[in-house]
Amino acid sequence: MLLPAASITCGFLVGAVAIIAAGADPLQAYSALFAGAFTNNNAFAETLVSTTPYVLLGLGLALGFRAGLFNIGAEGQFYIGGLAGVFVAYSVHGLPAFVELPLALLCGVAGGFLWAAIPGFLKARFGAHEVITTIMLNYVSFLVASYLIDTPGLMLAPHVSTPKTPEIDPGAALPIIVPGSRLHLGLILALLAVPLVWFLIERTTIGFRIRAVGFNPGAARAAGISVGRTIVLTMGLSGALAGAAGIVQVLGVSHHMTDTVAAGYGFDAIAIALLARSNPWGVLPAALLFGALHNGAGFMQLETQVSSDLISIVQASVIIFVAAPAIVRWVFRLREQPVETVQITQREVETPVG
Repeated sequence: MLLPAASITCGFLVGAVAIIAAGADPLQAYSALFAGAFTNNNAFAETLVSTTPYVLLGLGLALGFRAGLFNIGAEGQFYIGGLAGVFVAYSVHGLPAFVELPLALLCGVAGGFLWAAIPGFLKARFGAHEVITTIMLNYVSFLVASYLIDTPGLMLAPHVSTPKTPEIDPGAALPIIVPGSRLHLGLILALLAVPLVWFLIERTTIGFRIRAVGFNPGAARAAGISVGRTIVLTMGLSGALAGAAGIVQVLGVSHHMTDTVAAGYGFDAIAIALLARSNPWGVLPAALLFGALHNGAGFMQLETQVSSDLISIVQASVIIFVAAPAIVRWVFRLREQPVETVQITQREVETPVG
């Protein structure tokens, strides 16, 4: 925990230098940022609204990282999950909420799973690097969303000035859990996903395969683990969580979908997973930090005239320091933890014959 905390500190220090260079007071700017994120009317509830998709997306990317897979396509999987779920949410009418809501959520999860399984299959079957294929599929998903939402007769709502899908059926909307705010049940679902993903990674045979492939694919293959199937499954699960984020955002906040609904959530989630060091429990505070930055930036700009783009500087600086831990250790004089040695006795490596 010490290294990510030091990286965050360095990121805010770099942001303070940028604020001073712009002729403003960093203490006032950060005070306004904190107020806009936590202390103003409904500020904390709005921060939690912004945090919810970050948690699900961060979990999905952290899951991929544990298998050695760098999933850059969370933004596209977010779109596809939202598209699949919103189609069900506005098409199905007259069913009880306990049927409509889970059905829309499951379709969003399935959409993200299938979309992410494509680059997983390409890597497992042909060796195509997932960074390239997921980036390319991001653009495909953006264009698919634009085509479906902007074309009359497909998913475009009738008689609207701005292209969007029809409003979802009321039975498919996520309930508000704090009256007078926009905070919805999706937060609870995101919080429940944290221990579930941790349990999957640390306490199941699937999680063992994921970690084994991430540590050493060759050794995992020699131990009898199907590396290809594990890659496809891991990418699919990563995309399922991204798709869940997309449909939760639609069902809980917008209640319809436009071709710009993601607004960079998927790309921010890469930084969240890196900051959490691929630990599901670490995703939660990292997502809260980014949710606070996202929600407090507007109030900071309103109160101090410091551009909200400063938040991007802070986020980028945090990523740099997380990616270069040697710099942080040098700045704060932190000692690198020694690697624990593992002793394997002769009895443990013997294989019974017959």
